[in-house]
Amino acid sequence: MKATEARLTAALDRPPADIRLYLLHGPDEAVAQAFVGRLAKAMGEGAERVDLDGPTLRSDPARLADEAAALSLFGDARFLRVTGAGEESLEAVTALLVADRAGNPAVVLAPTVKATGKLVKAAIESDRALAFACYPPGARDAAAIVTDLARGAGLRMSPGAVQRIIRGSDGDRSVMMREVEKLALYLDAAPDRPVDAEEQALEAIGAEIAEGEIGEVVLAVTAGQVDALIDGLRRMNGPDASPIPVFRALGRRLLMLAEMRSAVEAGEGVDQVMKRHRIFWREEAVTAAALRRWTLPALTAAQRAARRTEREIIAAGPAGRVVADTFLLRLARSVR
Repeated sequence: MKATEARLTAALDRPPADIRLYLLHGPDEAVAQAFVGRLAKAMGEGAERVDLDGPTLRSDPARLADEAAALSLFGDARFLRVTGAGEESLEAVTALLVADRAGNPAVVLAPTVKATGKLVKAAIESDRALAFACYPPGARDAAAIVTDLARGAGLRMSPGAVQRIIRGSDGDRSVMMREVEKLALYLDAAPDRPVDAEEQALEAIGAEIAEGEIGEVVLAVTAGQVDALIDGLRRMNGPDASPIPVFRALGRRLLMLAEMRSAVEAGEGVDQVMKRHRIFWREEAVTAAALRRWTLPALTAAQRAARRTEREIIAAGPAGRVVADTFLLRLARSVR
């Protein structure tokens, strides 16, 4: 079945016996991992997680159904997590959906499959599966997502509070989820006892990475300003600060610089290019310096490395901040 976010989160928080498979497809791996975390929490602290991946299922298509039907060695709850799945996992997923029994739910992360692909189609057509597309939300979608998350947590959020969470998360759905959960806990809110949530409550729990701080960090990285980068990272080093919004902003910055550098290499002047891209006047000097320092191949390589590191951050869990800071510092030093 094709799931809405509300339907998916409800099923993950209280896994129904008739759902065997949760297929999370689309490029937003951060939110997919956040959904895995919800299922893990619902399964209980002592639950056993069995990790598989796409290549394993390709070489052994029966493995997924076998693991779903297997009993835990100590009798605890058990669930499966499949990462890096693609269309090659179709046979394994089909075997799971048609198996006689499967007591352990499986969540499959398939970031590269298309919504029109056979894997997604198989999940949508089955009553034993929920399929959900994980894509970074647009501005309008982000407001609806935060409002829905808040409603499910028992919060009546003001428009200002909603926008503040969107700015602080930079559109990252997993960060939105965490901030809403923190706010609900702080206000002791629940669906059966809803509470009004204003911006003052967000200030009290520090639930925001300032948009300006993200911009300063990204500018420092692409300009090779190591000292400024270190200062920016220290200001953002709160216990719950997520590096994902920084990497999303860095990706956009690198893409813009690549487009601008391409125009410069085609013969257009740096000042003319910056004017056409409407660079903010305070950022003109650092942008011009970056355009002269970076090459187009280097910008392309940096984009690929940033995307790869974002996936590593997600997989690293609590250690993701160390992975992020190390990459940003190395990139800034390489630019310098």
